[in-house]
Amino acid sequence: MKDQDRSSSGLSRRGFMAIAGAGAIVGAGALAGAPRAEAKLALPRLPYAPGALEPYISARTIGFHHGKHHAAYVANTNRIARAMGLSRKSLTELVMISGRDPKKKALFNNAAQAWNHAFYWQSMKPGGGGAPQGKLAQRIKAAFGSIEAFKKTFAVAAAGQFGSGWAWLVLDGGKLKVRATANADTPLTQGQRPLLTIDVWEHAYYLDYQNRRADYIKSFLDRLVNWDFAARNLSGS
Repeated sequence: MKDQDRSSSGLSRRGFMAIAGAGAIVGAGALAGAPRAEAKLALPRLPYAPGALEPYISARTIGFHHGKHHAAYVANTNRIARAMGLSRKSLTELVMISGRDPKKKALFNNAAQAWNHAFYWQSMKPGGGGAPQGKLAQRIKAAFGSIEAFKKTFAVAAAGQFGSGWAWLVLDGGKLKVRATANADTPLTQGQRPLLTIDVWEHAYYLDYQNRRADYIKSFLDRLVNWDFAARNLSGS
């Protein structure tokens, strides 16, 4: 992973490598003298089996969400980047480049969604939820007053996001904050370090929860959230 990628994302190497599949470039010519193949971003594998988050998120939802929606964002990113002559760039580079240029909005929408989804899969784990420990717990209590106060703030941000989007726990200027972003927007382009996220686009929960977004958010916080992933992103290790 290039230093440029690491600094523009605000993530540590270990935290970024956890989602490296989203930015992996494949397809380079392997033999000396062979024509240089077009680089392509690969759809990252899930960090768990599709049914591992049941009964809170079904294998059917994961199949559509990862296998259809996320895959489409990766495919579209490859197609648009190739047309723009940017196919040798990493996913993080594509997000940062397109996020600064309104003329590259289509690229941003797809590249940022590919990045956000890769981060979202890592933000959950089987047997997750509960409360964070160690330094992360201390920082959350200092910023929000208590773990429960943080969960309430996070849940309100996620439930209150009008339409499609995301809620995030981020490190911003040395302070922990909760942010909500619309559509494909991501804290990366604001110089903030994402620690964890929840996807509140309807495709993330509608097959399992229909219009009960609040119940999906509660399941995420109580049963799924991967505090270890958030702690690694906070520590920069």
